[in-house]
Formats: sequence, structure tokens, C-alpha cells
Amino acid sequence: MAGRPGPSDDPYHRAVTDAAAPSGPATSGATARPGGLRGLTPSGEARVPVAWSLYDFANTIFSFAVVSGAIGLYLVKPEQFGERDGNVLLSIAIIVSVGINALVSPILGAISDIGGRRMPFLLFFTALCIGATFFIADVPALLGLALFIVANFAYQAALIYYDATLKTVSYPETRGRLSGIGTAIGYCGTVFVGLAIFLLDIPVVDRFRLTALLFLVFAIPIFLFVREPAPKTPHRLTVADVVGSFGQLRRSIEHARTVPGLGRFLVGRFFYSDAVNTVIVVMSVVTTKALGVSDATANVILLLLTLVAIAMSFVWGAMADRIGPKRTLVIVLASWAVGLLLGTVALGFGPSGLAPFLVAGAILGSGLGGVTVADRVLMVRLSPPERIGEFFGLYGLVGKGSQVVGQLLYALIILLFLDTLGNGAYQIAVVSLLVTMLIGLWLIWPVRDDWAGSGDAVGLEVPHLPERLAPANAPIEPR
Repeated sequence: MAGRPGPSDDPYHRAVTDAAAPSGPATSGATARPGGLRGLTPSGEARVPVAWSLYDFANTIFSFAVVSGAIGLYLVKPEQFGERDGNVLLSIAIIVSVGINALVSPILGAISDIGGRRMPFLLFFTALCIGATFFIADVPALLGLALFIVANFAYQAALIYYDATLKTVSYPETRGRLSGIGTAIGYCGTVFVGLAIFLLDIPVVDRFRLTALLFLVFAIPIFLFVREPAPKTPHRLTVADVVGSFGQLRRSIEHARTVPGLGRFLVGRFFYSDAVNTVIVVMSVVTTKALGVSDATANVILLLLTLVAIAMSFVWGAMADRIGPKRTLVIVLASWAVGLLLGTVALGFGPSGLAPFLVAGAILGSGLGGVTVADRVLMVRLSPPERIGEFFGLYGLVGKGSQVVGQLLYALIILLFLDTLGNGAYQIAVVSLLVTMLIGLWLIWPVRDDWAGSGDAVGLEVPHLPERLAPANAPIEPR
């Protein structure tokens, strides 16, 4: 959700930055670096960090306008698949695109790490996402659904290579700042496209082409101005490398079991992320079908929830610093339980339940930002410095896995109960999310965030810092 503070806002990154920065004029070999944006990147050119950050702006437009909005509204239209089948097919599309991406992520990661070249792959997957998105509404509905699966997979794959370019465009001590800039600009992309859709009253079928064109325009700068150095030791990816990348997942799980509380936290995250990820995708459909509002109104509601998350994420971030990430996450999840319960009741009133539904939405919007802020910092607290990048891989995999399971459960409930219960099917779906949220809250309750091996408690070394803790996806992009 929108408003997530950049990694530079938490104590871990401040400590790393302090440790990494040259300490005074006596530092051996220190050279003066330009200030402002020019000082963020080894190229010394302000246009490089700007171009890199604009890619966040571009891909956020896709996630907000298509994944969280247009595709669901398009599929449930009577002339397409109708309310029941459209909901089911939306979930299937998310399951397939995200599930395949999760399966091949080790391979894509191996290509990025071993090959040493990211930009060609970033260009390929970006072009694939844009091209598929442009034609979604111009072909028969079933083929359009297939194009969305391709587009969402390509979008997820491109993020792997985009995140890896952060190392190219920044110094170790400026990565947190630049990542934070990208995050903020990404949020601007959400607001930009949301207002454009509302003010211009753009029909759902035209939002795909608009998104593709905007993605294209704002993605161009990164390919014009960001230049990655040639790898010092070029390496051709082999079958052994691919096999080894899958073996790394097993080794990472074994390593996670040795860290107090980490395994329990990751399992808990699977359950509460199930609720978060499902709400992200189905909010527009539930708002239009269960409450009877127009597509334009649903877009405004989604945009307002994003703005709530922007504001509240800073509050949650300050709270995580003050009382600790675990306690903050518990409070956030408890607020989500209240929001889901209120939302369940509101859906029972149909269109007349819009007011309490908006209150529930505001609570959920606040929590969407809070979940990311708190559990990311908690992940840092639980990870030894020497394995923080490795464990963040598990962190991301858990998020994608929960999205697959959450969408499957939602699709089954709608398929089985919508024809007989109407809005009651949406209520059952929300109750199922409440149950998984409470299970996640119960699992993380005993986890401590102050163990002696924490990344915040021992010597911090810049080489162990993950290049980017949380890609600046859309403000309501699943984690």
C-alpha cells in the first residue's frame, strides 16, 4: 500500500549508512562526491537516479490501474464472464501468473546474479508486459485473460532485474535514500493514474491501453540513461547453475530454522499476507458488485484508501521505531481484524452499507501500509546480517505463495455460494480472510524482536545489506 517509508527510514539502514560513510577527511582514498541527486550515483549525473526512479512511477501505474482495478472490473461485466465466473477467472489468472513467477524466480535470480547483466532482461520483460497489456480489451475475453496472465508474470519478472539495478545506480551508503526516492515516486504514479482515470472518466476497456502507453513513456528513461558496467568475469548460465538455484531454496529453509522465531514469523506472515493480498486484488470488484457503486466511484475509493495508507505508513513507521516492529505489527493486524469484521457486516446491508464499508476500508487502508512497514523491519530484526539477503528471498516467496492460496480460497467461495447467497458469498469470503488474519496474529504473538543475533544488535556490514528490502511496487501491490 502507499506511503511505505523507504529503507533509509529504519534504524538498521541508518546504522548501515553511518557505518558505510567515510569518517572525516582522514579517510584514506576518500574523494569528494557531488551533492544532491548527483551524489547518489557513481555516474555523478542527476538524470540517472531520476531515470531509475521513474521506472517505479511506471510500473506502479500498471499495478494500480490494471491489477487492482481494470482487470477485475472488466472480467465481471455481463458481456464478458459475469459476476461469478469473472471473479473465479480473476483469481485463477492471479494464481497462474504469480504461481509460475514464484516457481521460476530462482532461475531468474540466477540469471541476474550469475550473468551480471540486468538491463537486457529488464527491457524484455517490460516490453512483454506493455505489449500484452495494450491488447487485453481488444481481443476475445478469454484471450484477453491469457494476455493479462502474461502481462502480470512479466511485470513480476521485471521487478527482479529492476531491483538488482539499484547496485549499479547507487553507492552502498546511498542505496537506502535512492530506494526511498523510488518508493515515493512510485506512490505518485498511483495518484497520477487514479486521478487521470477519474477526471477523464476513462472507461474500463480503455484503461488497459492507457496503462500500457503510460508505462511505456515513463519506463523509457531508465533504458536511455542507466548504463551497467560490463561484468568483470562474464559467465554463461549453465544447467548446473539453474539446478543449484533451486537447491538454494532448500538450504535457505534449513538456515531459517536455526534462527529463533524466524520460521514462526514466516509461517505467520503466510497467513496474514493471505488476507492482505486477496483484499488488494478483489477490492474493486467487491465494491462495485456488493455495494452497487459505479466503476468510477470504485476507482476513487481505491485511490482514497491509497492516500490513507500514505499518511498512516509514516505513523506506523514512527511507532515501529518507538515500541518495536513486533508490537507494531500486532497492533496493525488487530486493526485489520476489526476492519474485516466491520466490512463483513457492511456487505450484509448491500448499497446502504456503503458508509460503514468506507470506514472499514479506511481501517484496512491504514493497515495495508502498516503491515509492510512493520513486518519488513521485523524481518531485519530477526535476520543475522550475514544472511539477510538470503532470508528476504524467503520473505518474498512466502508473500507470493500466500497470494496463490488466498486467491484460490476466494475463487472457491464465490464459485460455490454466489448464485445462492448473493452478497452473502462476499461476506463468507471476508470472514475467511478474518480467520487467516487471526491465525497469523496468533502465530507471531510469541516472536521476539530483540534476540542477540539480530541484524540490529550486532556489527553491521554493508556487503550484507540487501540491495533493496522492498521493491517500490504499487502502493497496493502484494508483498
